[in-house]
Amino acid sequence: MSPTDSFASFPAQVWEKVLSKVKKAVVFMDEPCSESLHWSAGGAARLFGAGARNVKRFSSFEAGADDEPKAVFVVSTLLKGRTADVIKDIISLSRFQYCVVFTAVPHSLHLASGSSSSSSAESEGSPVFARFEEKLCEWMGDMNYTAEVAYAPVAFARLSPQLLLAPAFADLFPLLESDLQSVNEKRPEKRRFLSVADVDAAALPVELQVKMKAFASALDALLEFSSVREESFAVGPLSRLLAAELASHPQAKNRRKTAQNKASVVFIDRTLDLTGAVGHHGDNLVEKILSVLPPLPGHVTDVQVDMWELTHLRRTSEVQGVLAPGCLAQNQSATARLLWEAMLVAKQKEAVMEVRRQLVEAASKENLPIKMSLGRVTAEQLSSYVQLFRGSWGAVESHCGVLQLGLATAHTLRHPALTHWDACLAFERLLLQALGDSGLPDVLKQLLHLVKSSGSDTGVDPGSGDLSVDELLVLLVYVYSLAQETKSRSHDEDQVEKLEAELVGALTLLLTQQTTLSPLLRDITGGAMINHDAHVVPQRRVHRTTPLEQIACQCKTSLEYCGISLPAAGTKGMFK
Repeated sequence: MSPTDSFASFPAQVWEKVLSKVKKAVVFMDEPCSESLHWSAGGAARLFGAGARNVKRFSSFEAGADDEPKAVFVVSTLLKGRTADVIKDIISLSRFQYCVVFTAVPHSLHLASGSSSSSSAESEGSPVFARFEEKLCEWMGDMNYTAEVAYAPVAFARLSPQLLLAPAFADLFPLLESDLQSVNEKRPEKRRFLSVADVDAAALPVELQVKMKAFASALDALLEFSSVREESFAVGPLSRLLAAELASHPQAKNRRKTAQNKASVVFIDRTLDLTGAVGHHGDNLVEKILSVLPPLPGHVTDVQVDMWELTHLRRTSEVQGVLAPGCLAQNQSATARLLWEAMLVAKQKEAVMEVRRQLVEAASKENLPIKMSLGRVTAEQLSSYVQLFRGSWGAVESHCGVLQLGLATAHTLRHPALTHWDACLAFERLLLQALGDSGLPDVLKQLLHLVKSSGSDTGVDPGSGDLSVDELLVLLVYVYSLAQETKSRSHDEDQVEKLEAELVGALTLLLTQQTTLSPLLRDITGGAMINHDAHVVPQRRVHRTTPLEQIACQCKTSLEYCGISLPAAGTKGMFK
């Protein structure tokens, strides 16, 4: 098997170890592992095909039934703290006699994160896993019951043969300058770091160190499976630390001696290219699908696809939630898998035409009365092709993957938010030109005018010409990421600070005009809801500040993350 084939097959191969243990068991799985299974190994259907009796969330509110004596737990974290508490809660509420626990964190990291750091203990086997097996038997209520704990690096999700993602490390965010304060708090004044580039791994919070070591271990397992010895390159402070973790990984030394293949591994801090993440420059269909459709609950990579057009149900409140959503992960059908891979790499026009072609071929195979039409592909045209399958449940089952991708494309093309895509692209080009010609103050003036004009009407309508608060914040991230490259230019600092203060005020006023908040804004404002009278109703705790002060403080924090440094308020670093 070539290194490329090994790389692509690794996620599914790792799941085979888990699948061999799920027969006649109820399976409890956390969200990162669920997403890996979702993309790489066929989802829950694969578990049921391997003999699993049920699949449930990894939650203290779940339990096995009285007639389910066997449980399999699949988690992406250390077997301690909250993870151990949840396992204990589930077992205590059940009548299990046989428990198997798979963790994506290797035993060496469990050993290093515990009180014992003896290398001799590690050479004697897996003492941490053995002690946890004893705890499992204790929680089941009989030390003669069976318990197993094993390592399975189910950390990667295979989106295509060329693209693997690691959902368990989605929150592994690069260090910011504002994080220096947290790093230096417990250090003597003479030993404090002057910049993020000087920070070493030992100075980071323990949780972040564990996350980094777990990522290095998962990457080492991937390279081991592919028989690859790597040459690492790093761009950015956190990437440098991650590359060092991989280089010093205990198992990596033996792998490099025996590996038959070579590869270059490049670590890049995402903060060095935020314009690539927030810009609207891409002419890619999948990028737009992921941007406008609602995310699939518990996932960081997939979206919900509305399947109503395949049914005869009417949209009423009584049947809301009856129909399960579709998704983008289609690994059961070879045709749907090839269509998805084409959508990933092709330009939007080519991808949309390929979606239409696959829908036409599917309808022709089922002898459905399809009317061919040439020219531009529209959302209405794709929907009409999908609706031909309505009521033909055998045809729906045979072509379910293609139909879900077709519906995702149709819903994206007609989505109201897509009308703002070209507008945001135009603003980005305008601001980029202004930043190159005149500098940051003039760009901030244009942004200030844009914010004020977006708030000219109370209650911003997503379908109107105004940009939403989310889109304005994205533009701010875009501008300040580019402004890092022009810092050498002399700016009027007083003018910049004045404009930034006005910008915060304008954004605060715009926030008070919102009747509902997006998930992004709820996260920024701490989960507060804003009503028509501009009163803040806290959802998590009561604040003594006025509504305007509270929103201004939270909005200021978000702007500091974008790169705007304002005085007189605390800084919240992205210390994850």
